[in-house]
Amino acid sequence: MGSNGSPSERGRAPAAAASAAFPAKPTAAAGPAAAQPAMRWWGWSEPSHPPLLGARAQHSLRARLGATAPPQPPVALAQVRLEDSALSGSAGEELRKLLGGDRVSLDREARVRHAAGRGYLDLVRLRRGELQGAPDAVVSVGDARETLALLELCGRRSIAVVPFGGGTSVVGGLAPLRGRHEAVIALDLARVVGIESLDRRSLTVTAGAGTRVAALESALAAQGLTLGHFPQSFEHVSLGGCAATRSAGQASTGYGRFEDLVLGLRLLTPSCEVELLPTPASAAGPDLRRLIVGSEGVLGVIDRLTLQIAPRPSSRRYDGLMFADFEGGMEALRQLAQDGVAPAVARLSDEQETQLTFELAGSSLSRRAASLYLAARGRRQGCLAILGFEGVEAGRVRAERRHALRIAHEHGAIALGRSPGKAWLASRFAAPYMRDELLTHGILVETLETASTWSNLSPLKVAVQRAIEGALQRCGTPPIVGCHVSHLYETGASLYFTFLAQALLGEEQRQWQAVKDAASEAIVEGGGTITHHHAIGRDHAAYLQREIGAGGVAALAALKAQLDPQEIMNPGKLLPLSG
Repeated sequence: MGSNGSPSERGRAPAAAASAAFPAKPTAAAGPAAAQPAMRWWGWSEPSHPPLLGARAQHSLRARLGATAPPQPPVALAQVRLEDSALSGSAGEELRKLLGGDRVSLDREARVRHAAGRGYLDLVRLRRGELQGAPDAVVSVGDARETLALLELCGRRSIAVVPFGGGTSVVGGLAPLRGRHEAVIALDLARVVGIESLDRRSLTVTAGAGTRVAALESALAAQGLTLGHFPQSFEHVSLGGCAATRSAGQASTGYGRFEDLVLGLRLLTPSCEVELLPTPASAAGPDLRRLIVGSEGVLGVIDRLTLQIAPRPSSRRYDGLMFADFEGGMEALRQLAQDGVAPAVARLSDEQETQLTFELAGSSLSRRAASLYLAARGRRQGCLAILGFEGVEAGRVRAERRHALRIAHEHGAIALGRSPGKAWLASRFAAPYMRDELLTHGILVETLETASTWSNLSPLKVAVQRAIEGALQRCGTPPIVGCHVSHLYETGASLYFTFLAQALLGEEQRQWQAVKDAASEAIVEGGGTITHHHAIGRDHAAYLQREIGAGGVAALAALKAQLDPQEIMNPGKLLPLSG
């Protein structure tokens, strides 16, 4: 983590701030992940969540985007078109004999729930009831012995296996592709849960990979500890999913990305078991942890992880600021990152995203208050920033906050006080709920992200925004395109784009593919990474070789051939389908 230091060095620990907005139910250390709210089969989380998109915001967005389509609610589950299972009777019987009848399901709802992640096209297809495919069965395991036996059986019977944690992939990472195999199953890890050991002295925790991040955070909070990993999918994502996709949480500037938290793990493959000890450092050859973390299920099943944790913060302060322009804000963030005092959370929205944020704000009073505040200071628009400071030492938190605000003011920032920071904390996991509502109103809403060096960040931002805007203009659907910086490094930062446009009903895939292709080309041509934290999946697979080279792809293929000789593990992700 460079000069930011580790959480224990800095006295930092991102708070379980999520609970302020979406409380996780208390979960015992070894309690099941099922204690978390269930995700809708066609969207996000539990049905009782209140609507977020008010009438005023609906009217404003429809006017700006020219959206005229009537509401498009999801179809009933019974209307989802589902192919018959291709799993043979003898293979199904063998699976049931191995695991037990209650662990092998051909149930309609189970297959639909495991048919896709939560990317834009996933949701469009689910809501319309037009799946591109579904697993032929949903299978669950309870321990390593069962998992290894299952993989042996699937290799022998030519059954593809898609590891399934929280189901939150947004890049097609869970697509149930058979490839050249006779059938495909979803391997649900919901039983591989719970804390195996907690070492307070070393600040480590070992847990099953199916454990939901929210469940672990709840258990750690009861002990005065935190994992500090808060991705937007926090409510549903599993530890194994975070590891398999190299997740970056909202507070990763203060803690590091998930890969930085992984000290040890166990990978179960069709050919062997790989166990990596949880040591703080090692010189024993290449770092296999880094090779397995990010492997997206194509090498095997990550079933256990040992993670670095930290003391829960006792002091925290989140501030809102308004910069006159994006360049000034980025320069302030760069200086903070290179000074080694970047906040645990640092987000900077450009003018378009700032306007959209206020436009979608739940209270017209808050929008008016922000407008009047800025107008009184001679500023009608700008770039909203949220800086979050937290840790176990109040004096250090105050000192870092003072330093950061001084740097921000030197770059033209106006302080907005605590209210924007509190509002951000209260809604930090709300975007997927908002997306459900926007889809109902016939609006395409999608995100993509990249990262580059500080010197390259501005031209890359311009190129990608122009590519998105141009592609959607050519589709006849002029968009709103916003961008924010959300993860800081000494050498650069991430760029996270959000775009909205009128959906071309019935042609959503063509419209989405046009903008995805244009943006991806702009990213790779502009020197950015094709993905900062969303992983490769299917959506980015065509661009992997351009980032890591033909030799890199060949090395991955050789490793897969060694660990997964029948190529049953998550076909079509990272590497192309064979046969």
